[in-house]
Amino acid sequence: MEWQLKKFKQLDVDELYELLKLRVDVFVVEQNCPYPETDEKDRHPDALHLSGRNSDNGKCTAYLRILPPGVSFKEASVGRVVVAKENRKEGISNIMVKKAIKIIENTWPENNIKIGAQVYLKQFYESHGFKSASNEYLEDGIPHIDMLRKCS
Repeated sequence: MEWQLKKFKQLDVDELYELLKLRVDVFVVEQNCPYPETDEKDRHPDALHLSGRNSDNGKCTAYLRILPPGVSFKEASVGRVVVAKENRKEGISNIMVKKAIKIIENTWPENNIKIGAQVYLKQFYESHGFKSASNEYLEDGIPHIDMLRKCS
């Protein structure tokens, strides 16, 4: 897996197409959840886009978005965490979330990380140091929960 970290304006048109396609394939089509997948947060000047590409074919198979404090929450945030269906169960999401946490710690030191997680992923995020920070709520018809990871 080859990892790339870029700001929105650094993404070329093919990279942007691939990561948006991956997000739509999973969040809209696979999860059967029609909602506006793209938002202005992608284009925030300090938003970071972490993508993982298959070393053999260069295909984008993993992606997440890192948002600075004050965009989604007062804390820094990670979202749009996605791995292509055919690459799940390979540990890619664990590697990617660890990378995101390290990036946030280095970019915005002493800042907590808050996420809006799908409830079925609660244990996954707990394994990365996140704790529940809200009751369950529906977002786009899918149960979510806010989770917080205190800075180290």
